[in-house]
Amino acid sequence: MGKKVIVVGAGAAGLMAGGKAAERGREVTILEKNDTIAKKILISGKGRCNITNNTDIEGLIENTPGNGNFLYSAFYIFSNADIVDFFEGNGLKTKVERGGRIFPESDNAKDVVEALKRYVIKNNAKLELKSAVEEIIAEDGRVTGVALKDGRIITGDAVILATGGASYPGTGSTGDGFRMAKKLGHTITELKPSLVPLIAEEAWVKKLQGLSLKNISIEIVNNYGKKLYSDFGEMLFTHYGVSGPVILSGSRHILKQNYRDVKLIIDLKPALSEEKLDERIQRDFGKYARKQLKNAMDDLLPKKLIPVIIELSGISPEKFVNQITREERKKLVNQLKRLCITIAGARPIEEAIVTAGGVKVDEINPSTMESKLIKGLFLAGEVIDVDAYTGGFNLTIAFSTGYLAGMNC
Repeated sequence: MGKKVIVVGAGAAGLMAGGKAAERGREVTILEKNDTIAKKILISGKGRCNITNNTDIEGLIENTPGNGNFLYSAFYIFSNADIVDFFEGNGLKTKVERGGRIFPESDNAKDVVEALKRYVIKNNAKLELKSAVEEIIAEDGRVTGVALKDGRIITGDAVILATGGASYPGTGSTGDGFRMAKKLGHTITELKPSLVPLIAEEAWVKKLQGLSLKNISIEIVNNYGKKLYSDFGEMLFTHYGVSGPVILSGSRHILKQNYRDVKLIIDLKPALSEEKLDERIQRDFGKYARKQLKNAMDDLLPKKLIPVIIELSGISPEKFVNQITREERKKLVNQLKRLCITIAGARPIEEAIVTAGGVKVDEINPSTMESKLIKGLFLAGEVIDVDAYTGGFNLTIAFSTGYLAGMNC
């Protein structure tokens, strides 16, 4: 009989780990508490799944602010290029988009899941759904198996813990892995939401709920005016504040400050200098000279945004355009180029894309992903205290650490 390996969790890290271990001739059982596999992959990248990023290894580390250095071995042994080769080899064609983001050519996350499933089945790993693990059993500092919530005990020579974090609990990431690892003596660092929507202090933000802005640029600055982050792209106003790609990316840069004492500055017209924007406004005002200000900005802004910008500019919306002074125009330009929002916090971890925090990296061997405390226990993916920016980096971590665990168990 070959060595028996139990994988807890059939997400990105677990499927990769289980497939790799089975490929090496291990007798593998992958246990998943949901009735389907890889639920989080299916919703990632708006259902398109950003598999990895085509930067170099240093780029992968730089884009992993949460203990990136711990991942050197994982990234070198199973790099982003290896991830692409793996998926291509398992029947999934890929493509590169803006910012080096790599997606399936089909733009369908289901195809990513199918490729992983093919890999697992091809190597004869056993997949058990609706099989929730209660705890990992260890004796004399070594893993002996797992106890399931239905009362079953499955024995094994190695256990790979790949349960995900505590974000998006609807996908099954409900923090089970942290509880299991802690029971075995592991330290769990403080869990925080990462890549998360932000809460705004200003009441006017609520009036813009549902408004999506494209081709805007943002800056996040601290109370001393120091720039912490800048980006260009798309964002969304919500009933509590702001979300969307540039906001989620920016949020990780202010995690250390607990998402407080910072301001978000939005440039609604980044393609125009202040001078050019003023000329553009004057043209519009010439066109709508006999209209009131509130009815003269439709060419410039989405309808929902017009009353807010006018109010923040301190100009009466009833004022006729031909009466607006140069000074008032200057105030309008300022609001359009520097729409300022005070960030009051972040949404809860359940709404975050990624969990920051987890099993302390000092307690894991970075070359094998084996626990330094319990022999035969391996950890992979988001359960470890590692996290990255958006752009395919978090899935890269899951695949690389999963591969490494599967290779060494």
